[in-house]
Amino acid sequence: RPAPPPPPAPRPRPQPPARGYIDSVARALEIMRREDGLPEALQKIVLARTLLVEEAQAFPMREVLARLSEDPSVTAFQVSLPARADQGAPRHLVGATPELLLQKRGATILSHPLAGSARRCEAREADARAAQALARSEKDQREHRLVVDYILDLLAPDCAELSTPEGTALTKTRSMWHIGTRITGRLKDPDTPAVVLAARLHPTPAVCGLPCARAAGLIRSLEPVERDFYAGAVGWCDRRGDGDWHVAIRCAELCGAQARLYAGAGIVLGSEPRAEAAETGAKFGALLAALGLPRDAALLDLPRDAALLDLDPRHD
Repeated sequence: RPAPPPPPAPRPRPQPPARGYIDSVARALEIMRREDGLPEALQKIVLARTLLVEEAQAFPMREVLARLSEDPSVTAFQVSLPARADQGAPRHLVGATPELLLQKRGATILSHPLAGSARRCEAREADARAAQALARSEKDQREHRLVVDYILDLLAPDCAELSTPEGTALTKTRSMWHIGTRITGRLKDPDTPAVVLAARLHPTPAVCGLPCARAAGLIRSLEPVERDFYAGAVGWCDRRGDGDWHVAIRCAELCGAQARLYAGAGIVLGSEPRAEAAETGAKFGALLAALGLPRDAALLDLPRDAALLDLDPRHD
């Protein structure tokens, strides 16, 4: 007798669905348009959505982490999380983040914020067009500048020197292009611990918004799923105060046979709701592949016009 066919691959359940996410982005943009020009107006908000994946057997943690580590442009991580009474299996936060919140070695510090993203393409020419379109995008450059200025303002009181290069630079992972800026500085007090500086910066507008408190309140009302440890900071600090702290993005919470994946997009005036939904779908790709699922599984939930926007690297 022939062997039975393998069970179908689990289909991720988006929360919220793409159309619900598009509606939330539209609501945020309406608030921005209504407040534009007013003091303390909402300038940016980062809205996230999740994918819930349930398998028949527990996810192989070592294999997942090994797959995430294959991309040299990211920092892969795995952190044990506090147990929950309603979950028998251990919880872990795993991810592959491209974003450095803060690095400290003696008096020298480095931050490498990323804001403004585009999905990479398999074809070399299309990939180059996607990068060029991102670099030229006024909307994405404006979004990025908000993050850089925020970090500079918070680090300045602690630094004798603080500098950024002229202009921005593109950085890439296997699945995404990002606009990045390397911020370097020299501390007035080299004994200031890295974790203290990282806590001062968190959350940056790259994961929350601006003004921070206003954006955080709207996030709680517009996102149906708690972020938990998503968009936090993961890293280390030694007894001398040196350390590396990364932004906990491109991550998932694993608990036995269940995985919850997180991805977000920065919203500013000029953002297009369907394109932002497509961006979150693309950002799920690395985690989906690490879990042994199709990299584009999150794009199946998109309305057809949003999926087409994602395939066209010319959109802003």
